[in-house]
Amino acid sequence: QVQLVESGGGLVQAGGSLRLSCAASGRTFSGYGMGWFRQAPGKEREFVAVISWSGYSTYYADSVKGRFTISRDNAKNTVHLLMNSLKPEDTAVYYCAASSNRYVNTGTRRSDFGSWGQGTQVTVSS
Repeated sequence: QVQLVESGGGLVQAGGSLRLSCAASGRTFSGYGMGWFRQAPGKEREFVAVISWSGYSTYYADSVKGRFTISRDNAKNTVHLLMNSLKPEDTAVYYCAASSNRYVNTGTRRSDFGSWGQGTQVTVSS
């Protein structure tokens, strides 16, 4: 298992930007596909973006495509989520997750992500 700690959340106005970071420790970071998920109050946790072990392949939810960018630095054991043009509907707790499936994609089930961070709150005001 890998341990994950998110940071970078906060309060931002609509149209603004935030960059979330997730620091990993424990097992070999490059052995994991990584993902970001989010959960708004009263809603189920939903997929936001995933990135393969190499960083070569990335996939996004339609709701964030063109606005969010996922990236990773295997030398620093980190994964990032750059969020631009934020909207009030992006308000949620954002979670970083790791999967032993190195080639994660939009078909990877949430249950395939075995390690989760504690989450970081993102609030977008209108």
